[in-house]
This record gives sequence, structure tokens and C-alpha cells, in this order.
Amino acid sequence: MSLIDRYLIREFLRYFGIILVAIVGIFLAVDFFEKIDDFMDAGLPFTRAMLFFWLRIPFIVSQVAPVGILLSILIVFGLTGKHNELVALRSGGVSAFYLLRTVLGLSVLFAVLLFFLADQIVPVTFSKANRIWMEEVKKRPGMSARQRNIWIKSHRSIAHIRHYSHRSKTVSGITLYFFDQQFRLTRRVDAKSAVYKNGQWVFSDLMEQRLASDSRQEHYQIDFFEQRIEPLDYLPEDFNRVAKKSEELNIFELITYIRAVEAEGYDATNYRVDLNAKLAFPMVCLILSMLAAGYGIRHKRRGGHNISMSIAFGLGVTFLYTILYNFCLSLGYGEMLPPVVAAWIANFIFLSYAVLVLMKVEY
Repeated sequence: MSLIDRYLIREFLRYFGIILVAIVGIFLAVDFFEKIDDFMDAGLPFTRAMLFFWLRIPFIVSQVAPVGILLSILIVFGLTGKHNELVALRSGGVSAFYLLRTVLGLSVLFAVLLFFLADQIVPVTFSKANRIWMEEVKKRPGMSARQRNIWIKSHRSIAHIRHYSHRSKTVSGITLYFFDQQFRLTRRVDAKSAVYKNGQWVFSDLMEQRLASDSRQEHYQIDFFEQRIEPLDYLPEDFNRVAKKSEELNIFELITYIRAVEAEGYDATNYRVDLNAKLAFPMVCLILSMLAAGYGIRHKRRGGHNISMSIAFGLGVTFLYTILYNFCLSLGYGEMLPPVVAAWIANFIFLSYAVLVLMKVEY
């Protein structure tokens, strides 16, 4: 590794660390002031609250790392331009390709690390933080959290659901059991699906079995309904707490879950979008690095204004990418775009722009 490589890597890591700590600190501060009152009301010790926020850090890092990479590259090249270091390197025969090679190689490494963080570490820490928040802070009723075949217990009823989509607020394959004071089953409801609309659960393809009695013996009366509003004690938030989110699953768990859901005849579009998003998002590290490096090398103006312009450019790019990326994911969740297209189209658009910028660099 040459002296130039070591210099670029050292400067990049230094500014990346500063930016990452600053951004994560801001996110944690906002999260802290929003949630600390809930921890105090729940009577939990301060150490428990600190553990919750500590477990939140990997998820925050996985979301903001691409921003840190983009801004750190822009700052490094901006400072080299300010001090005429970039001009000296180019005059000394160091090609733009050499500079790009070092930066992009480091970005590939960061993309791999980000993928590992999001796939192996975030699901574990996110799940633990969610458990602290829901069970210890919110103190919800007893629940059994699983990916599928979820059970939720209320006062005198138990709900069993095969699959729940937290984005569309739709339950598929739901069975409700109602009991009397002697814990005797008095009513059972089976439905193909139920969706939460206007504060009510609307059931479709419903079969009801109700305990009835006549002069001779007790029996169950069976009725069928195409659609019916069913009063429930459960809100979508209750199902959200027990249905594992995509952030709590790694790639292989998510693939297994999708196959199981589709094998039972249910729609797994939302999870397919999330699966492709898990694969697509780490690539933004490389794409934004290409864009930042191309912009930084081409930018000829010097002085402090150059740095401020570079940072403004980086923040603008981050804002546009975030808006486009989330908008396309929303179209995927709404089945207006195929899952692969919804997750990757933002990357493709910004990659095309990055290639265009790099093509204009004088090598």
C-alpha cells in the first residue's frame, strides 16, 4: 500500500468516524427525549433504558452509514482541493483513476460490512430492543412472538393468526376463541382474512360456531358470512408487537418465511420487497462513493466555500435518494411495481448518474 493510499484511507476513516458519531448521536438524542418518559413511567431503572438505546445503535448505524461515506469522501476531496493537494498529486503523475481505485475499493469493503451488520447483527439487537420496549415499558398482555402461527391472549379470548402484514394491516388465516368464566369455549370464529378499516375489523369468508342450548342438550350452531364486522379487543398495534418485522429477520430467515407464507396460499409481496431492499441498500455505499469521488475530483473551485458546497451537494443527494428509495418501496408494497424493481430502481438511477459524472472526469 502506497503512501497516498494510506493518506486517503486515514483521512476518509477519520472524517467518516466523526460524521457517523455525530449523526448517530443526534438520532439517539431525539430517541432518548421521546422515550425516556415512558421508561420513567414504567418504573424501570436507568440502566435498562441505556441498554435499550445501546441496542438501537446497530440499526441506526446501518441506516446512516451511506450518508457518512458520501460526506466523508466529499470532505476529503474538498480539503485536498482547498490545500492544492489534489493539484499537486495530478501534477506529479497520479491519475484520477488511481484516486478512484482507492476510494471505491474502500467503499466495497464498507458495503460488505454494512450487509453483514444489517443481516447478522441488526436482527438480533432490533428484536431485543423491541422486546424491552413492548414487554417491559408498554407492559402489554401475554403474547407469544413468532414469525407465523401467532397466538395472542386477551381477557376471555385467544386469537390465532397464520400471517399478519403490518404494512397493509391485514390478517390472514385467523381463528378466534371465546370463553366464559369457567373457561368453556362458547364461540369460535374462523376467517380467511380480516383487514382493519376505519377503526373496525372487517372479516371475509367467515364461519362462526356459537354454543347454543335447548331443552335437551348443548350444541354448536354454525353460520357462514361472506363479510362481517367483528368487534375485537385487538388493534393492529397488538399484532405488530407479535409479528416479527423484516428488520428482525436475516436474509435466510426471510426467504424461509416467504416460502412458508406463499406455500399456505397467502400473499408475501411486502416481504419480497423487504428481501430485495435488504440486498439493494448496502450497494448504495458503492454508488454514492462513485458519485462523491467523481464530484470531488471534478470540482475545481478552492477555499472554504468549496467545502460547504460539497456538503450541501452531499446532503441534497442523500435527501433525493431517500425520497426516491422510500417512494419506490411504497409502490412495491402497493403492488404497483414488482418487488425487484421497487427495491433496485433508485440504485439504478443514481448509479447511472454516478457513471455519467465519472465519465466526465479527466483521467
